Amino acid sequence: MTKTADFEAPFGLLNEWLAEAEKSEPNDPSAVALATVDEAHCPSVRMVLMKACNPQGLVFYTNLGSRKAQDLKANPNAAMLFHWKTLRKQIRIEGKVVPTGGDEADKYFASRARTSRIGAWASKQSQPMEGRFEFEAAIAKYTAKFGAGDIPRPEFWSGFRLVPRYFEFWNDRRFRLHERITYSLDAEKNQWDLTEIYP
Repeated sequence: MTKTADFEAPFGLLNEWLAEAEKSEPNDPSAVALATVDEAHCPSVRMVLMKACNPQGLVFYTNLGSRKAQDLKANPNAAMLFHWKTLRKQIRIEGKVVPTGGDEADKYFASRARTSRIGAWASKQSQPMEGRFEFEAAIAKYTAKFGAGDIPRPEFWSGFRLVPRYFEFWNDRRFRLHERITYSLDAEKNQWDLTEIYP
């Protein structure tokens, strides 16, 4: 049976589960698998760190030359999967990805550790390199360039926001009688169709 839920409902539940994961997961409770599709319709998946979650969407950051960024340029449709083994819970999310604003990306970049900001300048993410020495030389170059001064966000590094149209919350239950609840967006009514489905 399908019910309706207000627009913020799945985001509230997602943040509740994230709060639980922060107490039980030993590393990176906000790590999420991001699946993209390139211009040849070939899928690719990798882990990213979600840096913000609210009714506007789920935010992550990357080098704009990376494979995921190039995939999203060709096809903005993507999917995410959170899996918390200690909680025996997972969340699937599908939607369209849009760029974050420059000011938002600047603010997040400024909050990163200095070494991470230098690394962002030095890394030609997803591109071939001659060897580790090439990367280390680039790190030394930008460390010297910026010295003790400010490190601005590179133009080739920014954020993306996945704007969900579908959520599936999966909760482990005994005897494999798992709980699966889906939220499908009714954009015209700005609400979610809430359905419990068979495990």
